Amino acid sequence: MKEEKSLPTLGEFIIEKQRDFKYSTGELSRLISCLQIASKMVNRAINKAGIANVLGAVGNQNVQGEEQQKLDVIANETFIKSLSQREVVCGIASEENDTFIEIKNGENSELSKYVVLIDPLDGSSNIDVNVSVGTIFSIYRRITPEGTPVQLEDFLQKGVNQVAAGYIVYGSSTMLVYTTGKGVNGFTLDPSLGSYYLSHPDMKFPEKGKIYSINEGNYIKFPQGVKDYIKFCQEEKDDRPYTSRYIGSLVSDFHRNMIKGGIYMYPSTSQSPNGKLRLLYECNPMAFLTEQAGGKASNGFQRILELEPTELHQRTPFFCGSSSMVDTIEEFMRKAK
Repeated sequence: MKEEKSLPTLGEFIIEKQRDFKYSTGELSRLISCLQIASKMVNRAINKAGIANVLGAVGNQNVQGEEQQKLDVIANETFIKSLSQREVVCGIASEENDTFIEIKNGENSELSKYVVLIDPLDGSSNIDVNVSVGTIFSIYRRITPEGTPVQLEDFLQKGVNQVAAGYIVYGSSTMLVYTTGKGVNGFTLDPSLGSYYLSHPDMKFPEKGKIYSINEGNYIKFPQGVKDYIKFCQEEKDDRPYTSRYIGSLVSDFHRNMIKGGIYMYPSTSQSPNGKLRLLYECNPMAFLTEQAGGKASNGFQRILELEPTELHQRTPFFCGSSSMVDTIEEFMRKAK
């Protein structure tokens, strides 16, 4: 009887792929390992939320003006603490914090080469009803001199400069999905062993999909091009109508669409003319993953990864998914404009 080949763990995979990193010092490998450790701690907190009195709101708002959930605070503190203690980053920017955090790795040591931008708990408003949530991270190589304090410009880089990005989805199973610019790979957490195993190698968006994900409750506030595209999706013609699926958690909607084929849309509205999703914490990392998985990411008119950031909490309209579907929404946007 042929013996089954065991799946590689995330740690083994990182070591095996070390040579693929542009800057092969081992520091980036340690950084990703650090993120996986923090994700296990957050996963445990989420799984125990109902019995550990960590459901519900804290009672104050974050820098975005959104009500913070207790698990938002726990996830934010967990990732910041984990990244701060391992001498792997010189700075962290979190969606939950007003400004970036400078990390000093010992009095006499040089600062790290990398900065991390993170959305510690995306979709946290869903946590009280046991719906999947996630973490999104983005990693850049700093552009200011090593050994000097990290600066705002180290974080305000175009998405094309990312050296790694990924997300963790806390759902029916917990998965860590990431890219270093060499394709996208997904790892599933085995809770009995406490390890992530390569379960989804070389993930790809199907070129064509049949799912569209958007909060249609805001239909009346959408730009005309988006309204026209939704009608297009609902027409009984050719391979349509498409199926509408919207969880309200970017990580979960994105993850489903990458596996099954589809488009995720969070356009501007009359109330939010610049869109609502954050360019640096959500759109850039998801756009990097999208392109590495053969898909396309756009603000409706321009490639997301080419947008020039001007502030940490900048927002943008966001469309990503199967390339042919994003091409079509761009056509509708151009015609309506």
